Amino acid sequence: MAYASLEECLIDLEKNGHLIRIKEEVDPHLEMAAIHLRVYAQKGPAVLFENIKGCRFRAASNIFGSLERSKFIFRDTIASVQKIIALKNNPIEIFKKPFSNISSAVAAFKALPLKNPSNKPVLYEEIKISDLPLIQHWSMDGGAFVTLPQIYSEDIDKPGIMNANLGMYRIQLSGNDYILNKEVGLHYQLHRGIGVHQSKANARNQALKVSCFVGGPPAHTLSAVMPLPEGMSEMTFAGLLGGRRFRYTYVDGYCVSTDADFVITGEVQPNDNKPEGPFGDHLGYYSLRHDFPLLKVHQVYARKNAIWAFTVVGRPPQEDTSFGELIHEITGTALQKEIPGLKEVNAVDAAGVHPLLLAVGSERYTPYAPTKQPAELLTIANHVLGTGQLSLAKFLFITADDDNKVSTHHIAEYLSFVLERIDWRRDVHFYTQTTIDTLDYSGTGLNTGSKVVFAAYGEKIRSLCSSLPSLFQNVAGIKNSALVQAGIVALSIDSFDTYEKGQVEIELLHQQLVAHKESMTDTALIILCDNADFVAASLNNFLWVSFTRCNPSHDIYGVDAFTNNKHWGCNGPLIIDARIKPHHAPPLILDPEVEKRIDRLWKKGGSLYGLK
Repeated sequence: MAYASLEECLIDLEKNGHLIRIKEEVDPHLEMAAIHLRVYAQKGPAVLFENIKGCRFRAASNIFGSLERSKFIFRDTIASVQKIIALKNNPIEIFKKPFSNISSAVAAFKALPLKNPSNKPVLYEEIKISDLPLIQHWSMDGGAFVTLPQIYSEDIDKPGIMNANLGMYRIQLSGNDYILNKEVGLHYQLHRGIGVHQSKANARNQALKVSCFVGGPPAHTLSAVMPLPEGMSEMTFAGLLGGRRFRYTYVDGYCVSTDADFVITGEVQPNDNKPEGPFGDHLGYYSLRHDFPLLKVHQVYARKNAIWAFTVVGRPPQEDTSFGELIHEITGTALQKEIPGLKEVNAVDAAGVHPLLLAVGSERYTPYAPTKQPAELLTIANHVLGTGQLSLAKFLFITADDDNKVSTHHIAEYLSFVLERIDWRRDVHFYTQTTIDTLDYSGTGLNTGSKVVFAAYGEKIRSLCSSLPSLFQNVAGIKNSALVQAGIVALSIDSFDTYEKGQVEIELLHQQLVAHKESMTDTALIILCDNADFVAASLNNFLWVSFTRCNPSHDIYGVDAFTNNKHWGCNGPLIIDARIKPHHAPPLILDPEVEKRIDRLWKKGGSLYGLK
């Protein structure tokens, strides 16, 4: 449906059993977030909060809480958007079959933004930041945040909506040293379009005008997270996906989405920063307090009966998981067509998306070679790590399967396929002193860390153990051990307070393991951790711990390791040190008192009674 507002969407969801209303008064301090998290964990519907303590507005969350619901919202437009994306990859098709592509041309018209529409609902009233639902999600958060913002900025050299950027960069509304109603924090990460705009404005010593849209048609929210090519306007995609042109106007020089529920306008002066955070983030840890751009508030607008759209992020999977699933559904094989030889790539949600990529490619370079080994795979790996936000990955596993049976979306089977074939002496490739995700605290500093590519191809070189090798029970320093899956063993060892001490412990462990190297031929990967039973309890636990708590250059070791002409390898199993390090950010933990308080909604007579 071509929703003209968020409320139209919510009414449609309710009519079709996808929404529930919470009529009880709820506290925006921790309670609303806790309710959302529990509803999502129970695979529940979208939620409309009708009675927020201290606030006259309503709020909605879990709107995109499942792929099924997301596809339902865009059920009338997904097919045409997929077709247009396919035509972009093969535009000659429109000339070969002009009549069958008329619908695509009609859909493309809706991609054109509409300036100065006659109806401007969002300008119904001017309000203040303090009038908004100031939702604090986690106990250590620095204040209240906007978690489904659509941040609009323009290129100072090429002004106008067709060269603008719409991105989802969090906004801190209160707390820290911000002057309430006058200042808010603007946090954006590496490889974001707004950074290019701010750099240009700074070079001219001019302020960057920024608008934050909240709510509005759901296509606007999804467009803010779409990985579109640089220079393509997200507003055009919003029109395509929403089946309705993106409507906008300018007020005091600021772009305003007229169909939004709320708009905050303001400007960022060059080099004007304040501490932002902490914030409970999508890796399952807090991102800590750092200086980020300060947005000086100009005006805040709200439509009549406006609804505040929000989500809660934390250890995946969460609602934002559905964004990734829907993006994959919409874009199909667009990435594979951009990167020659790439068949599949999976940014693993359970590991926080950016830390871990799994890929399947082709291996066509040396068909005459008597021995199969990675060649084209390394070319593809470099291309993957040089593409958009994929470049933030820390771990890239890549393989080729001549029988086309292996899939990155069957993760346990994929890892077994790779571990049966990888030669740790040859197939480990590091990238050091480089960029990683801003939210990842496993590295050496903000935005800085390392990457590693594990490239495997060829015949099996090992069988993988299907039970825990007994030798680990006789090694000093190991508190506990557990089999994660075939060939992968988790070992609990003591934590440490400095890297120097940690490396001494690992060297002592290494000396013992080297002596048992011959009896570990069927063990491919060892995970050092704080709790082996936790790591082995589920695939998601293994993925989360192993790849969010490791900086490859500092935390990868190997049994009988060597360096030869600057190439690192090992003759025995690879070791990943996934213990929590002294510099890591703390993990997110639910507040037991808040959990008790929200139980009332699930009891008989409560709005969420019967939801399990």
